[in-house]
Amino acid sequence: MNVAFIPVRGGSKSIPLKNIKLLCGKPLVYWTAKAACECQNIDRVYISTDSKQIREIVEGFALEKVIVVDRSAETASDTASTESAMLEFAEKYNFDNIILIQATSPMLTAEELNRGLELYERPDCDSVFSAVRRYQFLWTSMQDGTAHPYNYDIYHRPRRQEYDGYLVENGAFYITSKERLLSTKNRISGNIRALEMSDISLYEIDEPNDWVIIEEMMRSINGWIDKDKC
Repeated sequence: MNVAFIPVRGGSKSIPLKNIKLLCGKPLVYWTAKAACECQNIDRVYISTDSKQIREIVEGFALEKVIVVDRSAETASDTASTESAMLEFAEKYNFDNIILIQATSPMLTAEELNRGLELYERPDCDSVFSAVRRYQFLWTSMQDGTAHPYNYDIYHRPRRQEYDGYLVENGAFYITSKERLLSTKNRISGNIRALEMSDISLYEIDEPNDWVIIEEMMRSINGWIDKDKC
């Protein structure tokens, strides 16, 4: 059984109750829950929360696969890791594979989740994470104040068509087995592969300005949503 796991807590500091704040007419968590529900290879969608208000709103979604489960105060604190919430869930529920989905990536689609799960089914793959390929030249600052190139040779600057670039986690989703999660206590492990997504998926909602940018992007993408309701 493949389950999606979406952890949402009520104590967001940067944007209060961020996970149920309306984004294009729907609570933020609705968008990733909808994508997970529309994914053919996901059997159930668990939304884990410590907030009664979030629970009530999510239970009002007309999404058949969604199940709301409790999240303890310990795993919902400002210092708790996402893994702690995943492990708490894994100790209580039966499943084979878990797809961690972060509500802060509302432009995630069911098609991308399906591609991620297809990649995960490869015999040489133990875990998958979503990523974006970037082509910037990175530098690092040294203790003496000088700057040094991190990922290229300044005397042999590659042209874009000659440069493979590098992968950046976009935070949208991570896939692993229950067995590996419990043994490593980590969201990904073993032979890890990356599912590449489009550049726009690199945007996550963490600060108020991110909200404005992503809402405008969602409004502008043809076929994404009913623009009259956004």
